[in-house]
This record gives sequence, C-alpha cells and structure tokens, in this order.
Amino acid sequence: EARRATMFGVGVFLASGSHRAANRCASQAWGRWHWVASSGGPGGWGATSSNPSAASAVGIAGAPTRVFATNARSSETTAARRDAIAGAGVLGASPPPRPTVGAVEHDTALRARESRALPRELLTDTHGRHHSYLRISLTEKCNLRCLYCMPEDGIDLTANDQLMTTDEVVRVAKLFVAAGVNKIRLTGGEPTVRRDLEDIVRRLAALEGLNTIAVTTNGLTLHRRLEALREAGLTHVNISLDTLVPAKFELLTRRKGHDRVMRSIRAAVELGYDPVKVNVVLMRGVNDDEILDFVALTRDAPVNVRFIEYMPFDGNKWETNKVVSYAEARATIERAHPSLRRATLPGEDARSEVGKNFAIDGHEGAVSFVTSMTHNFCGGCNRLRVMADGNLKVCLFGEAETSLRDAMRAGSDDASLMRTVSAAVKRKAPAHAGMHDLKHVKNRSMIKI
Repeated sequence: EARRATMFGVGVFLASGSHRAANRCASQAWGRWHWVASSGGPGGWGATSSNPSAASAVGIAGAPTRVFATNARSSETTAARRDAIAGAGVLGASPPPRPTVGAVEHDTALRARESRALPRELLTDTHGRHHSYLRISLTEKCNLRCLYCMPEDGIDLTANDQLMTTDEVVRVAKLFVAAGVNKIRLTGGEPTVRRDLEDIVRRLAALEGLNTIAVTTNGLTLHRRLEALREAGLTHVNISLDTLVPAKFELLTRRKGHDRVMRSIRAAVELGYDPVKVNVVLMRGVNDDEILDFVALTRDAPVNVRFIEYMPFDGNKWETNKVVSYAEARATIERAHPSLRRATLPGEDARSEVGKNFAIDGHEGAVSFVTSMTHNFCGGCNRLRVMADGNLKVCLFGEAETSLRDAMRAGSDDASLMRTVSAAVKRKAPAHAGMHDLKHVKNRSMIKI
C-alpha cells in the first residue's frame, strides 16, 4: 500500500507540471536571457555477528511510517496527506499545513516564483555535459576536526569580508537556476555553523525550477534545527559519519559528539526524509571493519549508507594503501548479503549519479558506493562548485578556479557574470587525473571546498 501511495504521489507531481521548468525550449530561454542581459537582470543526507546490537543501539529501527509529498493544488489530496501524517504519529495529531519531505520533492506550489530562464548552453561544456547540480559552500569553519578533512596543523581561514555574503550566495544561485540548475547542495566547512542557514534555504526555495535543496552536514547540531530547515524548504539531508564507535569518533574528529550525530540521523528519519543519506569515508585500518555494521542501519529505516573512497586533498596524508576500493567493499557486503543488487534510488538520474546504488532483500534502505578513485564518473558529471570565498570550481580535483565574488564586487551585471561562469564551464576537462596522479595535483584542503 505504501508503494502504491508513493507512485500515486509521483504521478500527481508530474501531472501537475511542477517539473516543466526543466523542459523549456532553448529559443524561449534565449528571448528571456536577452531581456535579462539588456535590463540588468532579475534584480538579483548495523550489526554484524560480532556486534548484533549495533542496529538497535542507534535507535533507528522502528521509525514511524514516512509520508510522501503530493501536490497541494488538490484539497482532497492535501487533507488525505495531513490525515496520514497524524495517523503515522510523525508530527502529532494536528500538524501545521506544510509540505512533507520524501521521494517526491517538497510542494512547489507553495513557493514563490522569481527566476527567469537563461540558455542551458551557458552551463553546457564542450563535451556535451549540461550542469544541473550546484554545490555551494557557505563557510570554511567547522565544529569538528576530521583527520581526512582538516590538516593536522589547521588551516588559514579566509577573512569574513572575503567570503560571499548571503545576498551574493542567493544571486549566484538565482542565475545558475535560471540557466538550468535544478539541484543545489549547501556544504561547508559545516553549513550549520551559519546562523542564517534557514534564511538562505528559504530564499533558495523561492527560485522557480529549483526542485532540490540539500545539505551535507556532520550532524552535530542538525537535530536542533532540522524541523525549521524543513519548514524553510530543505528537501534532502546527507549526514557524514565515519564510525559507529563513540571512542573512535573522538579519535577521527578530535571532538566529542557521536551521540548528537546519531540523534540527527534519527530526527531526519522521524521527520520523513527519505532517504536519509549517511556518508562514510572508508579508510583501511580505521573503519573498514565496520562496513557490515553500517549496512545494518539500512535494514529497518530509509537510510542510504554511502561508502566513499578515500580521496587526496591538501594536508590529509592520503596514500594509495589507505583506499578501500569499491570492489573490495562490495565483496565484503556480498559475502554477508548475497542478494545485493544494483538499484535506482528515487530522484536519482542513472546518467549522472555520483553513487553506484544497491538494494538488499529485506532492507528498507540502500547501500551506495562513491567511486571517485577507482571508477570515476566524469563522463556524466553534472556538478559545479562555488566555494565560500566565491571561487567557481568546475572539477573537484581540478586546480582551476574563477572568482565570482571579485566579479560581483567589481560591478559585473548578471549577463557579464554568466559569461564568466560559462567561459569557465567551457574549459572543463573531459575527466580528472587518475588516482596515482591526483596526490601530486595542487588542491585545497577538503574543508575549504
């Protein structure tokens, strides 16, 4: 019954036409771009045999039934949705009339419409890849000190006045969305250290054509703000967690807080996020003995555990022998779960998916592998990054950066700014360097990307 209800919700979403922004023809877009250019623009997300209690210990199993979003234009559907929420006990007997979150994006009918279309060609590179996914770093600061992310000696933070302001973040987002971006992920550093995070999400939610607003967070304080973020329009949550052992967490992050991260994962499940993505950077001799414990998290909850190959960044002491490959991690899981098979997650595009996604019989959640080191996915890359200091980075492992902050502060209008963006996109290489070469490529520390 739940699956049928979900498919009905998807059908309502598509029939409503809320996805139409992705299908505007180029000729209409060019007409609007010409108007923008001439007028100065629109003003601007386990237990092994040795640890059978791991899954139950985290308290995720038995989470309440998730409710999937449908289109609020139908009063009957809206009423049924509210009844379902109350019946599931997620929000209590009298939840406020707000969109829920799930496999279908939050209710676009409740958002203001601000963007004007620009030509998709602006964000299409010379290899035919259109970039519809933008990652925006909101800060270089973080409340953890993860070994693979923060150099042992720390980093020199960019001065506050050299970071993008909230208005600059929104201006950049608006222009990228107008040119075809339909997914924005807010990152850091740690994005929850920004006091205005809810306001940023709310302003992004007003952009027509933006279907997904996600956040990648260490989860340390997320549980305190997640409900407000959901109300503001946050549709997807990724939580980084590299161990299920509290003592090991302290060693890896140089801080306490494992219980708070687990609380955030539970809160995301209880609030209806589906899936709740948990990012795990696998490191040989560090947490590769916990692979099956993490898989156990997916048994009774909509958790998507994403095993990420260890990647080289400035100061993280990366070595080839520290990498636990996709093939090795997958084989470990297959020995315990022979039913492991490829799957497509709701809302994922197989052509540009970052993770290789898998399902396991009897598991509500899923398992994915991010294989940047051993099986790159450059051919279908649709991602761009704007860092906290306003630099555009067209490839995670590329050295080239283009300052959008400087262009904005020098007085560039929207047309000129997008010409700068498009020129950088056109210079994007067909693929990044191989694993053994990447350690020699000059790059930022991960916390600054």
